Amino acid sequence: MSQNPEEFYERLKGELEKTTEKWPAEYLYKFIVPASDEKVAFIEKTFNNMGAIIKTNKSKNGNFISVSINVVMSSADAIIEKYKEVSVIEGIISL
Repeated sequence: MSQNPEEFYERLKGELEKTTEKWPAEYLYKFIVPASDEKVAFIEKTFNNMGAIIKTNKSKNGNFISVSINVVMSSADAIIEKYKEVSVIEGIISL
């Protein structure tokens, strides 16, 4: 994230509220992390007990892992909260 994280979250919240007609709603998170079982486990733990469908895929050279999470979220704020929780992972890229 090259910009101020708070500006990013504020813009995301506006987009989510504009494009989502009804909450709770399904949301797809996509992250790329440096290849590390611990980092993937942290992301999985963050979404534990939420009924999330989590898919991982290693990059061709094995240096990175993409993580896709499909989950029903209660609000735009709940979506942003999860982004903030995983943002502590060093090297994570949120798509």
